[in-house]
Amino acid sequence: MPVLSLFYGIIVYMHAEANERHHTPHIHVEYAGDEAVVSLDGDLLEGKIPRNKLRLAKAWVEIHRDDLYANWKLLGDGKQIFRIDPLK
Repeated sequence: MPVLSLFYGIIVYMHAEANERHHTPHIHVEYAGDEAVVSLDGDLLEGKIPRNKLRLAKAWVEIHRDDLYANWKLLGDGKQIFRIDPLK
């Protein structure tokens, strides 16, 4: 799965899903073995990670929303997505 960014132990990635479980644009977030799916609007769609890490991931989504939507479009077109700067 293509990794978009890594920060504070959080791994963020985006990939095409064969069964299109989530129709809304989203990212997958992993931290210490836990995983969550977060929409590009910042809503938790599925899973769980520690609350403070989820807040950081949502802040990152807010800051990089335009880049995330650009990547979502690239992914939908079958093209390579690009990495996004980590939260600092």
